[in-house]
Amino acid sequence: MHPASSEPVRANEPALEVRDLWLTLNSGKGPLSALRGVDLCLPRGQIMGLIGESGCGKSLTALSIMGLQPERAQLRGSIRVSGQEIVGLGEPALAQLRGARMAMVFQEPMTALNPLHTVEQQLTEPMRLHWGMSRVAARARALELLERVQLPQARARLQAYAHQLSGGQRQRVMIAMALACEPELLIADEPTTALDVTLQQDILKLLTELVHEDGMSLLLISHDLALMRQWVERVLVMYAGQVVEDAQTEALFARLAHPYTRGLLAARPDLSLARGTRLPVIPGRVPELSDLGHACAFAPRCAWAQDDCRQRMPAWQALDEDHRVRCPLGSQP
Repeated sequence: MHPASSEPVRANEPALEVRDLWLTLNSGKGPLSALRGVDLCLPRGQIMGLIGESGCGKSLTALSIMGLQPERAQLRGSIRVSGQEIVGLGEPALAQLRGARMAMVFQEPMTALNPLHTVEQQLTEPMRLHWGMSRVAARARALELLERVQLPQARARLQAYAHQLSGGQRQRVMIAMALACEPELLIADEPTTALDVTLQQDILKLLTELVHEDGMSLLLISHDLALMRQWVERVLVMYAGQVVEDAQTEALFARLAHPYTRGLLAARPDLSLARGTRLPVIPGRVPELSDLGHACAFAPRCAWAQDDCRQRMPAWQALDEDHRVRCPLGSQP
């Protein structure tokens, strides 16, 4: 049940297709490119992971897809949700799509939820806005949604405010809000960062079950490569505003082709290590936007960097039909 103003959904269209996406920010140092030619294609009913360190452009990619990029930022390229172009749409048209065809679970639910409105008010608003539901019908569906996301004492929680809920409960409310109008595309930006390990597993299991039940597509953003291995079907590794490795999950872990991908996995904490063991780290840090040139942005941190890497951006190397990498090292066994 989608608003009549939306374009019809074509069965053969991917849920999300991003092509050559650039996001330029205005700064005191002049225009800075925060996203640089991002490409991705998320088929219907699949789960894709987007991974990278903080500052690599993951959240900016998600916000750009939702039409929530920073004010005065310049966006060029193409973003198509179920075949409908997003880039260039005005705010009224984007507002008709948000919540209806595409929805987002934000990283910190305490700041994403309105502290002045009850859970019921925030849950029923999209259904009344997009579907024209009555207050009574929207309230009934809101209760169904809270029960579906396994929120304890769901009926009583309808009248609760954000500060009266725990972190896990707030995240479940955010998921229920995102699902309210049955979107075709769900974006989850670090949805388990503030939760303990048990709750992380519960939330991710819930998200994947909902995707499979409803035929949605999920773009899951994280910095944890091992988490991606468990939950997603395809992984895109992002660094300095670019995708540097793109593969089916099994293919990626069978052959970690980019040095940055290898570093991310090696730096993950391992409880089996002896106490006092130093974890491997990726030297250096993500470069400032003003320091990015036309060469490989990872070259200053890479032990395998070649002269060409420091002079120009490496071309994509196709390892097989399910795996490609932007690194000359990837073509080596």
